Amino acid sequence: MRLACPALRPRRSRGARYLSSVPLRHVKTISSFTSEEILSIVNLAGEMKSNPAKFKDSLSQKTLLMLFEKPSLRTRVSFETGMTQMGGHAIFYSIADSPLGKKESLSDTGKVLSRYANLIMARVNKRSDIAELADVATVPVINALDDYAHPCQMLADLQTIIEQKGSPKGLKLSFFGDVANNVTYDLMRLGSLIGMKIAVCGPVDKGSNYAVEESVMDECSKLGGDVLVTTDVKEAAQGSDIVYCDSWMSYGIPDTEAEERKDIFMPYQVSAKVMSMTKPDSIFMNCLPAARGLEQTADVIDGEKSVVFDQAENRLHAQKALLHVLAHGFP
Repeated sequence: MRLACPALRPRRSRGARYLSSVPLRHVKTISSFTSEEILSIVNLAGEMKSNPAKFKDSLSQKTLLMLFEKPSLRTRVSFETGMTQMGGHAIFYSIADSPLGKKESLSDTGKVLSRYANLIMARVNKRSDIAELADVATVPVINALDDYAHPCQMLADLQTIIEQKGSPKGLKLSFFGDVANNVTYDLMRLGSLIGMKIAVCGPVDKGSNYAVEESVMDECSKLGGDVLVTTDVKEAAQGSDIVYCDSWMSYGIPDTEAEERKDIFMPYQVSAKVMSMTKPDSIFMNCLPAARGLEQTADVIDGEKSVVFDQAENRLHAQKALLHVLAHGFP
């Protein structure tokens, strides 16, 4: 029996991208890109920031599916706004109450979503979920945060650093506090890729829960990175161009641990005294949300060295550039 309409003849679909000639790329960590590609994305982000109208139709008829297991203000709003500004559409889907891999296999989910959307963004608890999605998806998968990396934040951070400091090569970035987290790990990778010196300072002597994972150290070494891990605040702060910290209570950490973690991390709080050890023209960064009086004092985050709101804004521009290159390729 022949089908009456040729258009209805079954064909093997490669998903929403089947007409595209752009090579498929997944973004698991910031080291999913080369240093040249990272700088290309950041340069494009700067162009989009200064001339957004030029790109108002660049993602026309494109759909971004956003999977959220962890809550977020900046991630959802910046991605959704970015897709709208480029003529596309973003769909928010919460997986907090319907976890990946429960009702159906993660493999099946990735294959199905690839038939609907042009891009998939996932903010999840485990790196294994990002890896499994990327293994089967036929559209780009963007890690919007897991327990191992935060590449979208890195692009915004680098855009902010370049805006404030020019070339990042040779700059020293010092991170204080909880060094066993996704932001720290990707900052270490970013610095290793683009030639920044990275010092991470925290209670690494308090056990494996507070130490940098060995796999990250090995990766940075292979990338040729200049990375220092220390408990010495003065050693980390001296000569620093950029001071960075993050929440001591990341999503998923039980509130019952708050007081214990406060006691452990307080020696690494970024204060005016710490900032005085850095270069006179140093800047302060925090990927937000921030707790004044904890990871930094109020006078630091609200002071003249702070660029945290420029940093937050650049999530929008950097992610627009990321979406653009994943959909259209690098210039």
